[in-house]
Amino acid sequence: MEIDDKKRQELEELVALLRGIKGTHTELVTVYIPSGTNIHQVSNQISAERSTAENIKSKQTRTAVVTALETIVRKLKEYRQTPPNGLALFSGNVSEREGGQDIKIWAFEPPKPLGIRLYRCDKEFVIDPLQEMLDVDEVYGLLVIDRQQATIGSLEGKQIKVIRTLTSGIPGKIRAGGQSAQRFARITEGLAVEFFRRVAEAMKEIFFDMPKLKGILVGGPIPTKEDFLDEGQLVTKLKEKVIAVKDIGYVDEHGLELLVEASEEDIMQQELIKEKNILTKFFETLGKHREKAAYGLDQVRLALQRGAVDTLLISKKLPKKEMEELEESAENIGAKVIIISVENQDGEQFLNLTKGAGAILRFALQ
Repeated sequence: MEIDDKKRQELEELVALLRGIKGTHTELVTVYIPSGTNIHQVSNQISAERSTAENIKSKQTRTAVVTALETIVRKLKEYRQTPPNGLALFSGNVSEREGGQDIKIWAFEPPKPLGIRLYRCDKEFVIDPLQEMLDVDEVYGLLVIDRQQATIGSLEGKQIKVIRTLTSGIPGKIRAGGQSAQRFARITEGLAVEFFRRVAEAMKEIFFDMPKLKGILVGGPIPTKEDFLDEGQLVTKLKEKVIAVKDIGYVDEHGLELLVEASEEDIMQQELIKEKNILTKFFETLGKHREKAAYGLDQVRLALQRGAVDTLLISKKLPKKEMEELEESAENIGAKVIIISVENQDGEQFLNLTKGAGAILRFALQ
């Protein structure tokens, strides 16, 4: 189940906020309620925990925990039933002043179903179940290879990562003829076979037990990549995962980027490709039909006020206040909202040009 950009942004901000809160004592309360759970029973159980908390020896900790529990019970009374994906509640003393008390509560309906029921009182909030929702659901293995070098990488979300680089040690061409040339050919062929074997072993080590591996993309010059797939002793499980084989002239990190671009149709629903496609549409509109695009906070605000925005693009680097303002305006006119990352060159280009906000318009402003 994929999380849309806005909900992902909200979840990222909440996780970052909660991770930064540290209790002086075990005074931070976490409650996870899975979908389908009777929320009134949970409320009664939390109320019962209040009696247990009364036995805490430290008056400061006891007061903080009891107040947090009472705050959670009041919040639960606002719900007639557990939300479809469950409910996560966090409450406790967040005062940074020694001996001070500032009880806060966060009630969050997660974008994916909660698979855990939990009550815990600790020095930190339990955020692992929410963090797991942010983890990438799908990973693509990447390989670019020629007879001298191979680079193994991965495409995770919108990030291309280099995992390992291998070299073959095969020497360059020689001018010798006759038997020397034949001998050289036998040596280089033997080195190539050994190189393919080492690459296949590396791929097995990296990808074989990777639970989120969706597929493998292979690139390189003709016929090396085909020779590798035919002769490289790649285990059947991984060979069956190869979903695209592309002609690529580079076998370094740039080669991995070219491989992903060349495989767009094969992984059309992958996050990086979707973001790249919408940015391509935005830049093309800006270049060919300038009147149907807006960028910069002032232009985008004006377009939103006039109801002209079809798709709003917001950089993750835009300050939270401005981001929330634009999102609310977009929702009011039924515009799509897409959060643009800064983890790749296209996202950085968008940020530099627009200062964080751009839009594709339904109609021209003038």
